[in-house]
Amino acid sequence: MASYRDAFRLADPGDIVAVDQCTVFRLPALRTSAAEVRRRVLALLSEWGADGETRDNTELVVSELVTNAVCHTDSESITCELRLSGALLRLRVTDEGRPAAPLRPDPGDTDGEGGRGLLLVEALSHAWGTASAPDGPGHTVWAELPYALAPLARPHTA
Repeated sequence: MASYRDAFRLADPGDIVAVDQCTVFRLPALRTSAAEVRRRVLALLSEWGADGETRDNTELVVSELVTNAVCHTDSESITCELRLSGALLRLRVTDEGRPAAPLRPDPGDTDGEGGRGLLLVEALSHAWGTASAPDGPGHTVWAELPYALAPLARPHTA
């Protein structure tokens, strides 16, 4: 069975190869879940062949989204979805808590206690936003990030 990375390697130079992948997992809404989500996301992105910048940025964004879902809602669990489509990675974190969605941060409010994490999400993402949860109370926060493959190792010739 060929890996996701092999699909790119086997393409002719100049071809655009879109590899669509999606993973969804559910975790308890505990503070320790942010570390578990980061671990899972980094392992998945490594498997998908993401470059270091993609992995680093995605780790920061998903950590912020999960931490907000855990700390600012009364959820029992959260759902995390990663969807890769070509050069775009979409993250979705859905909670079961209060139906109020997070507000866009005010960049001029440097004294505020919160919101800085969402400024980070905004800076690293092409786009982000919120929606009502599809099944009952709560909401989904999503972010779209650029996705790039790690350079392939070239054989060393003497």
